[in-house]
Amino acid sequence: MDKILRINMGPGAPAFKTESRDKYAGLGGRGLTSAIVAGEVPPLCHPLSADNKLVFAPGLLSGTLAAMSGRLSVGCKSPLTGGIKEANSGGMPSQVMARLGYAGIVLEGKPDDDTLYKIFINKDGVTVTPDNSLKGLGNYDLVEKMKQEFGDAICCMSIGQAGEMKLASASVACTDMELRPTRHAGRGGVGAVMGAKGVKVIVMDDTGTEMRPPKDPEKFKAANKIFVKGLKEHAVTGQGLPAYGTNVLTNVVNEAGGYPTNNFLYGRFKGAAAISGETMAELETARGGKATHGCHRGCVIRCSGTYMDKDGHYLTKQPEYETVWAHGGNCGIDDMDAIAQMDRLDDDFGIDTIEMGATIGVAMEAGLAAFGDADAAIQLVKEVGKGTPLGRILGSGAAVTGKVFGVERVPVVKNQAMPAYDPRAVQGIGVTYATSTMGADHTAGYAVATNLLGVGGNVDPLKPEGQIELSRNLQIATAAIDSTGMCLFIAFAVLDQPETFAAMVDMINAFYGLNLDGDGVAALGKKILTMEREFNEQAGFTSKDDRLPAYFQTEALPPHNVRFGVTDQELDTVYNF
Repeated sequence: MDKILRINMGPGAPAFKTESRDKYAGLGGRGLTSAIVAGEVPPLCHPLSADNKLVFAPGLLSGTLAAMSGRLSVGCKSPLTGGIKEANSGGMPSQVMARLGYAGIVLEGKPDDDTLYKIFINKDGVTVTPDNSLKGLGNYDLVEKMKQEFGDAICCMSIGQAGEMKLASASVACTDMELRPTRHAGRGGVGAVMGAKGVKVIVMDDTGTEMRPPKDPEKFKAANKIFVKGLKEHAVTGQGLPAYGTNVLTNVVNEAGGYPTNNFLYGRFKGAAAISGETMAELETARGGKATHGCHRGCVIRCSGTYMDKDGHYLTKQPEYETVWAHGGNCGIDDMDAIAQMDRLDDDFGIDTIEMGATIGVAMEAGLAAFGDADAAIQLVKEVGKGTPLGRILGSGAAVTGKVFGVERVPVVKNQAMPAYDPRAVQGIGVTYATSTMGADHTAGYAVATNLLGVGGNVDPLKPEGQIELSRNLQIATAAIDSTGMCLFIAFAVLDQPETFAAMVDMINAFYGLNLDGDGVAALGKKILTMEREFNEQAGFTSKDDRLPAYFQTEALPPHNVRFGVTDQELDTVYNF
């Protein structure tokens, strides 16, 4: 994994070249995507212009035998936020890209016409081919067509109709182990940038390649064994997530009064039990699906599953907690089949499920549909796929939809929709939403773990005290973890088990021949956040952008009747490393 592939999609025939990664040595995943964007993209450029770049990067440990190392980072200047963006995905592309020897793939320039291209990469090289027969295809049909052309030993990174239309909620789909486009780099409109580059799909085949070898195989193997043991012994990563998936959180967050309902109007949803992880796992099993499934080789948590329709036919992967909330409780919908159908549509059209669900909640507040009307919600998602004027508005995200329809209560930061935790009842995540370089993003600093689950300590979720330090430390740690290619869910065990954290560091050291320690991991996280922060400042962001919408400070959230209590002055200290 010692080279970077650059593909220039500018006017004329696309050109590509490989170069050494020396300039970006020691960086992978989010560290590499943010370094390239911060160093090579003009901060004031239009996100859909030729000046923007779309960067795909496996993590430092991707393509190895390290457990949980298959996360992919996708970076650019975001069409949704206008700032720097790293969207993270599971699936197979990260492992395959790393085994092909690429630390990163960079799409540059843009065509001067509307020709669509497919890119094929294997051990023998790269081909870039125009193929307008792919226009208008959803991700599912597109992948089937790629299988027919290139065989089954492939993985794909692709866009659906939303990416072709360059909508700000468009995602990049990554295929899972079954070659289904179910894992998405969803946030920030990265799919729109891929569409602007004229690239419909990147197909990769690592046949004939080998696992990346560590410099110290025995030390690496021993550390990996300790790491896996810690994951399997932790209650969250070894029991809750494998049994019920990420949707295990529905009952937990609802009981805590932090489950945003009806566009963040209430903190509890009466229909939560009907769409909980426990209920969904039972339904999946009864219909012949799976309640436990890994999204890539090397996953030992296996927090996904397979959702079948009422007739026992495959419909979609197990909808994630965020998706179930966004299309469920946030819209007042407790119909699991309707939620799964919307998840399938989102994946096929290539739309971020969080942004789409939040947008429908705003649309419902505007009167376009009634809260709880599942059929109307499904039709709104279909509008996006059709590319109607209404669909293009909705596909542009919650902030745009709120402006078009005159809605005040729009739950966004830096124009990106908030995920499934109300910041008034989980105030640590409110700090992360407000101050993250990415816009409202729970994965940027998952304070829910400590606020609600007691992982890594306890900080009262309803009070402002301690939230700044909690979010700051988690944002630093997360930036570093996102660079390794590790799934963020390892954080549950890492935070609670010092030996599991040490094993993760030992794996990095054994693989690269380093002497990294905990301080070194923190230094990497701070370096990444500093790059991202500086890019956003040059793009025009100020401290005023590190704020929640005002109504979170003025409207009390039932059932606890609490407001967001962290002051602006305190928020401005998060990046005082």
